[in-house]
Amino acid sequence: MLNKVILIGRLCADPEIRYTQSGVAVATFRLAVNRNYKNQAGEYEADYIPIQAWRGTAEICGKYLKKGKLVAVAGRIQTGSFDGQDGQKRYTWEVVADEIQFLERKDGQAQHIPEGYTPLEDGEKLPF
Repeated sequence: MLNKVILIGRLCADPEIRYTQSGVAVATFRLAVNRNYKNQAGEYEADYIPIQAWRGTAEICGKYLKKGKLVAVAGRIQTGSFDGQDGQKRYTWEVVADEIQFLERKDGQAQHIPEGYTPLEDGEKLPF
């Protein structure tokens, strides 16, 4: 079976860092990922995806990630459930990050862009 997610987006807020009772770091944040089409108003909408990172990855997130930073996240979807105050079963989900790649430098500039790279225009398809 396969459970693999790869996302590229911007942080909605600074990561929240907590520690379990045994001292393991966990970082949580939401990643805004644009959809690849425009709505009726001609604007791109975004999905806001909850991310969870553990241990050393969590500490790096807390130290270097800030609201608005562009990152790539690779991980897996994890689901859960609980009973709400009204007695109804509620379901949760988040992406548990295995890898996080920073796509901008500290000054907000993009990381190394290969020579000859040309970004696609809105709606343009790949040539293959």
